[in-house]
Amino acid sequence: MKQFGGRFYLAVLILLSSLLSGCGYNNLQAQDEAVKATWGEVLNQYQRRADLVPNLVSVVQGYAAQEKDVLTEVTNARASVGSLKLSPETLNDPAAMQQFGAAQAELSGALSRLLVVSENYPNLKSDTVFRDLSAQLEGTENRIAVARNRYIEQVQVFNTTVRQFPENLTAKVIGLKPKEGFTVDSEATIMRAPKVDFTQPKPAGQ
Repeated sequence: MKQFGGRFYLAVLILLSSLLSGCGYNNLQAQDEAVKATWGEVLNQYQRRADLVPNLVSVVQGYAAQEKDVLTEVTNARASVGSLKLSPETLNDPAAMQQFGAAQAELSGALSRLLVVSENYPNLKSDTVFRDLSAQLEGTENRIAVARNRYIEQVQVFNTTVRQFPENLTAKVIGLKPKEGFTVDSEATIMRAPKVDFTQPKPAGQ
């Protein structure tokens, strides 16, 4: 009798496993985790950029303290970004994602203006620390672009699966909904990596 009961439970488990696989449960779970993982990498790269800001501002201030407005703008933008704490659940919140994108775009713009201002200070441009921080910043912006693209692609895959039959029924039962990506407007702004030209100006008459 016990042997029969064991076989029965095994058969039930096999049947349930088959049903879950057929309705896309496992696929939805795997894609949901992939979205969370790619989002985590986006946050890591944005944090890497934010960590560079204090040192960058400090170096620029040493050579161009009179550029108080630009320095304050960068500092405030970084503080705004740091105040946003986004969990994986936030990926379903359009308002939170829009706020996050706007804050990151503000910081990108402020950093770009800071680097443009640095063009007016040859001694600053030749400073080894400044050059190193600027190179790190540009590299981080490139990594942000890669991480964001991976996230956007993964969200598209997930959202397509959530909307198609029969996965849409399974998603509704287990509470999975389409996730928010980045808006087109913020995408264009954030994806422009701040750059600085380290070419030394030529003396007059050359």
